[in-house]
Amino acid sequence: RNSKIMTVHLLRMAVRVESAGHLRTIQAERMQESAKSRKKQRLFTYTRNAPRRDKELLDGGSIYWVVKRYIRVRQKILGIESATNDEGRRYCSIELDPELVLVEPRRHKAFQGWRYFRTEDVPGDILEQSATEVDSLPLELADELRDLGLI
Repeated sequence: RNSKIMTVHLLRMAVRVESAGHLRTIQAERMQESAKSRKKQRLFTYTRNAPRRDKELLDGGSIYWVVKRYIRVRQKILGIESATNDEGRRYCSIELDPELVLVEPRRHKAFQGWRYFRTEDVPGDILEQSATEVDSLPLELADELRDLGLI
């Protein structure tokens, strides 16, 4: 087997999140809460099952968030920790870079938990200047314009 680590990413549903801006607001609130109990602000997302491919995720991997049936944004994965809650159940905390990077929206059906996402399958990042223009368009219209090569 090839000993070189191949980066992988996670795909995750952003449940009850309306937009990338809404996700940013929710996470900013979580970081303020974490600062109360820790010395520095850290941002985590939690899962029941720990990814077995942690080395590949920590080698430049990101979480790609599905918001309203579209992959819309990603965040770099900074760390993965396993822990046990008060009831004795194991869980996994994935530390995220607070910076949200908008990506070219891609339609995706709903699923539970998370999925591995290969580097060759991820959508490209959106440049900052075009992000605000495209973000204000309805998703279906933005998809049609993208298919026509207009954005």
